[in-house]
Amino acid sequence: MAERHDLGTQTAAKQWPQGRFLSRHPPGLTPLFFTELWERFSYYGMRALLTLFMVAPATAGGLGLATAEAAMVYGNYTMAVYMLSIPGGFIADTLIGPRRAVLIGGVIIALGHFMLAVPASATFYLGLACIVVGTGLLKPSISALVGGLYAEGDERRDAGFSLFYMGINIGGFFAPLVTGFLAQSALMKSWLAGWGIDPNMSWHWGFGAAGVGMCLGLLHFVLQGRTIPDNGSSPARTEPGLWRHGAAVLVGTGLLMTLTLLSDRSGFEWLRYLFLALPIAAAIGLGLSDSVERKRIGAVFVFFTAAMIFFAIFEQAGVTIALFADQLMRTELFGIAFPSAWVQSLNSLFVILLAPVFAWAWTRLGPRQPSSPVKFALGLGFLAASYLLMVPAAVLTIEGKVSPLWLVGLFFLQTVGELCLSPVGLSTMTKLAPARLVAIILGIWFLAAAWGNKLAGVLGSAFTATDGAGLAAYFLWQAALVAVATLVLIALTPWVKRLMGGIR
Repeated sequence: MAERHDLGTQTAAKQWPQGRFLSRHPPGLTPLFFTELWERFSYYGMRALLTLFMVAPATAGGLGLATAEAAMVYGNYTMAVYMLSIPGGFIADTLIGPRRAVLIGGVIIALGHFMLAVPASATFYLGLACIVVGTGLLKPSISALVGGLYAEGDERRDAGFSLFYMGINIGGFFAPLVTGFLAQSALMKSWLAGWGIDPNMSWHWGFGAAGVGMCLGLLHFVLQGRTIPDNGSSPARTEPGLWRHGAAVLVGTGLLMTLTLLSDRSGFEWLRYLFLALPIAAAIGLGLSDSVERKRIGAVFVFFTAAMIFFAIFEQAGVTIALFADQLMRTELFGIAFPSAWVQSLNSLFVILLAPVFAWAWTRLGPRQPSSPVKFALGLGFLAASYLLMVPAAVLTIEGKVSPLWLVGLFFLQTVGELCLSPVGLSTMTKLAPARLVAIILGIWFLAAAWGNKLAGVLGSAFTATDGAGLAAYFLWQAALVAVATLVLIALTPWVKRLMGGIR
C-alpha cells in the first residue's frame, strides 16, 4: 500500500519479533494494531470499489461517470487524504491530543462509509469528504501513539512498528476480498434478489462493510484504550504563537489544495507542471548553498520529486489497474470465477510475504546496504518494470481478455519497488531534517504523496479499454517516464550523497 510510507520507516527492523505475536510488546500495541488493521480494512475495502462504482452505468447501480471524470475524482480524493494529514497532525499535537484525534477521526470515517452505503450522489460525495477529514485526523495520530509506547532506546521499537505495519497489510489484504464479494459477486446479487432487494444495490453493501470494519476498530480502541499511554493527550493550548502557527498551517494547506484543484480547470492545467518544477528548483537552489543544513534540505526535495513520480504511477492501482482488471482481465483462475476487486489484495499479500525478507536483507548487509538514493532508484526501476510488463498484456487484449497472472506479475514487481523506496522515505526525511524543522519536513513528505496521488488520477484519466494498441502505448510511455527518472536519480546519486553530508 502506498500510504504505508508514513509507517514503512520501520519495515527494515533490526530483528523480527520472536515468541507469541504481540506478547513481548507494551500492551497498548494490541489495540493500536487492531484499530489500524480495521481502519485500513475500511479504507482499502472502499478504495477497491471506488472507481468501479463511479464508472458503472446507472442501470448497474453506479454513478455512470466517464473514465476521465472518475479518475479525477479518485485523484482529488486520495490527494486530499494525504494533504489533510498535515493540519490533522497539527490539531492532534497542539489541541486535542492523538488519542482523541484517533477516536474522533475514526467516528467521522465510519460516518463517511455509511453515507456511501446510501444510494444517492449527494451522500456519495459527502461520504468521501468525511473519510478525507477523518483520515487526516487519525492517520498521523495513531502512528504517534505507537511511537509513544516505547522509551528512547527501547530495542523493541523497530519490531513494534513492523508489527503495526503488518496490521495495515492484513487489513489491506482482506478488505478487497470482503467488499469485492459483497459488491460484485453473482452469489451476493442472487442473495439480494432472493431477499427482494435490487441486486444493483450490492455496491452499497460493500461500502457498508467498510464502515462496519471501522466501527470494529473503534470498539477495540475504546475497550482497550486504557492500555495506551496518555502521551500528548493533553497538549498545551496556551503555547506562545500557537494560534498563529495553526492559522499558517491551515491557510498554507488550504492554498496548496486550492491550487491543486484549480489545475483541473480548463486553462489552468499548466499548474501541474509546478508539481515538478517547484521541488526541482528547491533542490537545485538549496543544493548549491554553502550551508550543510540547506544542502540536506535540498536532498529532501530530490527525494520528494522521486517519491512523487513513484506514487503517481504506483497509485494508479485504484484507477488504471482496477479498470484493466474489471474490463480486460479474465476474472477466473483455474476455472473459479472471482470479483475483479480481488486483485487489489495482491499488493498487501506480497508485502506480508516480502517485508520480512527485506528486513533480513538490509540487516544482513548492514553498512554494505545501498544508500538511500540507490534504494529510491531501485524502487523506481522495479515500478518501471511493472508497467513495461503491462505492454504485452495490453497488446494481447486485442484478441480478448487476458490472464490474471499478468496482474500478479505487476503487483509483485510494484511491491518489490515499494519495499525499496517506501520504507526508506520517512526515515530519510527525519534524518535529514534539522531538529527544529522535523514537522515541516514531514509535512513536505505528505505533500509528495498528495501530489503523487493527484497525478495518478490525472494519468489514469487517459485509460482506454477499447484500443489495445493505444493502451500498450499508454503503459509504455509511463514505464519510460519512470525509467528516465530512475536513470536521472542514478546519475545524481553522487551529488545527492554529498548533499546528505554523511547521512545514509
